[in-house]
Amino acid sequence: MKQIIVIGLGQFGMSLVKSLSTRSVEVLAIDSKMELVNQASEIMDEVLCLDATDESELEKIAPQKRDACIVAIGDESKESSIICTALLKQLGAKKVISRANDPIHERILYLVGANEVVNPERDFGERFANRIVYDNIIGELPLGEDLLVSEIITPKELVGKSLKDLQLPRKYGITVVAIRNKRKKGVMIPKPDLALEEGSTLILVSPIDSAKKFMEKFG
Repeated sequence: MKQIIVIGLGQFGMSLVKSLSTRSVEVLAIDSKMELVNQASEIMDEVLCLDATDESELEKIAPQKRDACIVAIGDESKESSIICTALLKQLGAKKVISRANDPIHERILYLVGANEVVNPERDFGERFANRIVYDNIIGELPLGEDLLVSEIITPKELVGKSLKDLQLPRKYGITVVAIRNKRKKGVMIPKPDLALEEGSTLILVSPIDSAKKFMEKFG
């Protein structure tokens, strides 16, 4: 089971925590404001109130032992997000994903060690949670309220099998609309009898719930 730390329980952080809480992942939620910590405690088992810019406090939560640390601190404190990101890297965190508010902020976060920087919209928490939990997801794009385009690395369980054999539309409600093979340049329209290759990427279109079920099985 993956272990994730989410620091900052504002709009994005709280949305992310709620989404992660519905998946098979262990989450530690952190904020310096007790009011937000109390709100998160209604949906999470592990919630702490601490100052994430204090190195001694961060050290207590052992960020180096977690699979990912998400610095979701919002607009109110760019300085805190930068300090927290730098401290997490200094403490040996494997993967630090930080929220940026503008291009300059993003640049500084990368300079202090962030592995990835995001600039999420209000409803981004759900889709971003999928990328954290499921390693095979490269990206997602919503189509309206109920459809999702996903780009994923071909799961190892599907390598060598054809789309005709897999019957993804019938079993999961998922349609593979394109394939990008590792050995070839460009994107190709899939043929039913084509065997899926290791390292190839699939572009899928599906209802949001169907994508979630598929990734729970193969992600």
